[in-house]
Amino acid sequence: MDLRVSILPTPFGESVVIRVLSKHVSLNLENLGLLPRDLEILERMIKKPHGIIFVTGPTGSGKTTTLYAVLSQIKGADKKIITIEDPIEYQIKGVTQIQVQPKIDLTFASALRSMLRHDPDVMMVGEVRDYETAEITIRVALTGHLVFSTLHTNNAAGGVTRLIDMGVEPFLVSSAVECFIAQRLVRVLCERCKKETKLTEEVLRELGVTNLDLSKVRIYEPAGCESCRHTGYKGRTAIYEMLVVNEAIKELILKRASSDQIKTKALALGMRTLRQDGWQKIVKGLTTAAEVIRVTQQEDLVE
Repeated sequence: MDLRVSILPTPFGESVVIRVLSKHVSLNLENLGLLPRDLEILERMIKKPHGIIFVTGPTGSGKTTTLYAVLSQIKGADKKIITIEDPIEYQIKGVTQIQVQPKIDLTFASALRSMLRHDPDVMMVGEVRDYETAEITIRVALTGHLVFSTLHTNNAAGGVTRLIDMGVEPFLVSSAVECFIAQRLVRVLCERCKKETKLTEEVLRELGVTNLDLSKVRIYEPAGCESCRHTGYKGRTAIYEMLVVNEAIKELILKRASSDQIKTKALALGMRTLRQDGWQKIVKGLTTAAEVIRVTQQEDLVE
């Protein structure tokens, strides 16, 4: 195990947070929790010769693990892959990984410029935090590179407005970005002790589920046993929202449409929201309604 430890002094002692990273985590796309349709979309996106794929979500939502799984899938002797990260969470064999060092001016932006001289086919930028990094990342994609990166936004459509708010021109966003993927982590029900339950009308409304024959659906809740240390949960999986930047979405980006307008259009074209994807995992008996609502909180719902 690798442990990332952060300590803060308080009046009553030290506050410690430890992020546990397994060196033997299985980094492949099949284990991420993607439903078949979303897995097919992602596999299609990562085969593109150039463009940007952004993974969005708050801290601790599994964005980096998703990107590592993607890099593990596409790496090979015929591809040169370089990453710039802060920090490097997992070491991937066959991938050149760079750690940000602000003290020596090795920032995301300066490293990106240097990376281009190393003739990469695929690049991963740990996070786009400012205009300079965003602009260079987009220009790198437009010059024939496939780039992966992350943004801190609540949903996939919010990624568009975040880039424009940073100062990136809409025509650059529409030209360079192939896909925005929002994600959250939900706890997985313990298979040994989960028990059937019924959902109230209020919970169903909050999930955006209407006109459904619940007699054909089996819903579960946590119970608790020795196997799961009486928590009712064992392990985690992700729920996803995939916004593919097609011609219709590009038109809205060029018009500087709001994230709500982009989301509404994407839903009309078949996109599934985080909560809709979460509902699919509730129906499969993987997680609970409470978990999906907890991690998505006040996501806007469009039925």
